[in-house]
Amino acid sequence: MLKEIFKEKDLPIKDLEKIGLATKGKLLIDVNDLQAILSGKRTDMISLKNLSADGLNIDQLDAKISMKPNAKGKLDLIIHPIYKEASYPPFLTDVEAQKLQNGESVNISKTTVDSAGNKKQILVEFDKDTKEFVITDTDKVIVPDMVNNEKLTLEQKERYRKGQEVELKDGTVFQMNNTDRKGMVSNKTALIVSLLLDGGISYLLMTGLKALFSKKHDEVQSKDFGKGYEQAFKDMQAQLSQDKKQHNSFEIGHSNSNENSRGYTRSGASR
Repeated sequence: MLKEIFKEKDLPIKDLEKIGLATKGKLLIDVNDLQAILSGKRTDMISLKNLSADGLNIDQLDAKISMKPNAKGKLDLIIHPIYKEASYPPFLTDVEAQKLQNGESVNISKTTVDSAGNKKQILVEFDKDTKEFVITDTDKVIVPDMVNNEKLTLEQKERYRKGQEVELKDGTVFQMNNTDRKGMVSNKTALIVSLLLDGGISYLLMTGLKALFSKKHDEVQSKDFGKGYEQAFKDMQAQLSQDKKQHNSFEIGHSNSNENSRGYTRSGASR
């Protein structure tokens, strides 16, 4: 699922300007691609023009982009071009790699050992657009607490973390997919995903979802979101309305603070 882990202000604007995705400090990126970048995902294919690197000039290059923190904590721009041949990681067998490339497997779960000798569970997917293997540390996967107003069980959460399909009581099915900029695919074109945070519930409306692996959306059923979705949508609207009221209360209190020397909490109560 998409949850921002990077801040827009921390993006390497100069690097983005070099590939034509920013100008004079202003981003020129599709809003869905920007959301993917800030969530640690890769964008859809983007046509990059007039690239220069290491003395080479490239008129045009189709690629996906993503961001990765470096040793100094800054974000590095990562360009994912279309590779002529896929180079698979050493922990995959020839058969496993072929299954991913041929579309016989949506993903493969593997256990690897890091440099410190610690075991790590990873998920390997294949990006058919760039012919690149995508590796995800399952310990870092953000797992929804609720989808369409239905609370996920521990088993469902574990299935999601492992890249397996999760089915709700109303027949809605969804699955993590890190080769897609949304980070999730489903038999529905839209879902409302919720996270339980310290401050309450956070809602995320996900639209334009692609179909599940090796399947197509049913033209009618994929847009029949169900009662759970409808209730979650109402709850999300109510939360947005409440947040707006609280924000306005804060703004009023903040504007008066110069005269009254008083501060206000987010709810507007004096402190």
